[in-house]
Amino acid sequence: MNKPPSFLFVCLGNICRSPLAEGIFLHLNEIHKKNFIIDSAGTASYHVGEPPDPRTVRQALGRGIDLRNLRARQFKPNDFLKFDHIFVMDKSNLRNVLTLASCDADASKVSLLLDHYPECGLREVPDPYYGGPEGFEEVFDLVYGACERIFKKHL
Repeated sequence: MNKPPSFLFVCLGNICRSPLAEGIFLHLNEIHKKNFIIDSAGTASYHVGEPPDPRTVRQALGRGIDLRNLRARQFKPNDFLKFDHIFVMDKSNLRNVLTLASCDADASKVSLLLDHYPECGLREVPDPYYGGPEGFEEVFDLVYGACERIFKKHL
């Protein structure tokens, strides 16, 4: 039996952008009755074990997606073995993840999330952490748009 496709979403602390992407992908997975393997991680260890930022949780809940059971973890080199696709939120985290790649095959799994949503006009998902509610709304829209396109490619 074939292993289902696996997807990892990565940002800095794993409390805003990447758990949102994980939650959106889990939501799409449930809607489409798929058994994709889905997770998220941060390149830094600041928030390991913590739930997503309450503002991210609030924004997602308002759109019907529950992130409250997710917990932050740090990206590890063995994630290259576990995941087929690794989507990072910005160029800084792209560099951090690629630094841990041990070969070209590992590096080929990694891409910027918004490169899969070119019509949005951005390449990086802005970090909403230090901003207001409008930043979390913008991030939700960007991440949802990218996740929806990625998911459809794998149906």
